[in-house]
Amino acid sequence: MGVGAPDELRCRYGVSKLMFRGPRRNLNDPYVAFLGGNETFGKHVQTPFAALLDDETDKNCINLGVSGAGLDAFANDPEVLNLAKNADQVVLQVLGAQSLSNRFYRVHPRRNDRFLEASPLLSAIYRDVDFTDFNFVKHMLGTLHDLSPKRFETVRDEIQQAWLSRMKLLVQTISNDVVLLWLRYHKGGDLLGSEPLAITDAMIEQLRPSVSNVVEIPVVPSGITGEIDDMMIGQMQAPAAAHLIGPSTHRQIAETLKGRIRT
Repeated sequence: MGVGAPDELRCRYGVSKLMFRGPRRNLNDPYVAFLGGNETFGKHVQTPFAALLDDETDKNCINLGVSGAGLDAFANDPEVLNLAKNADQVVLQVLGAQSLSNRFYRVHPRRNDRFLEASPLLSAIYRDVDFTDFNFVKHMLGTLHDLSPKRFETVRDEIQQAWLSRMKLLVQTISNDVVLLWLRYHKGGDLLGSEPLAITDAMIEQLRPSVSNVVEIPVVPSGITGEIDDMMIGQMQAPAAAHLIGPSTHRQIAETLKGRIRT
């Protein structure tokens, strides 16, 4: 249950090292590819929105969601890029700006929520921080923000610029009919705002000319909607699952996307 789904609900495609949401689907028929992180993967949810759309439309919906993924997981995987290029349409989830390698720090190539190391530049800005204390990006960023909001502005600007450049390149590389899926969490303020972290309206507007559609959907985590009992969670997983969307929100997303994907 480490990724929020039983083993039979995880799969691989081609030579990719990424573990996608299963079961594995047929790629010989025309398909819509869904790329994203925990929400697209459907962490702790029996039927993610891609599977709901597969059931309710005549499209073959391929869930390429990866638990813990940011942009780097997809942008650096040739197999994923080929799958996206060969799709009739791509639904690309807007992922947080923090989960990608940049001039200040490096993340794990597949589990992009994992912090690997700080660059000499970031270490010079934060000489008072021992970066070996961190395993996760959000923990590291939260500490940097609390130590010095002023210095943190430089970090925030860097990750936002890196995200925008990486997104433009990814959309251009896919060179396909891309729908941006912007799931905006409604919850209390965070060091970078609500999830997806550090993403602003202005950043999305810069991408709008390069995509066919932007679908913005406000979502509420399961801890607020009270859906924890309806989710696939093991012992000790409830606190983490409470920050993710539940089954009813997946149904809402599927209903909204039904009118936005080509059927």
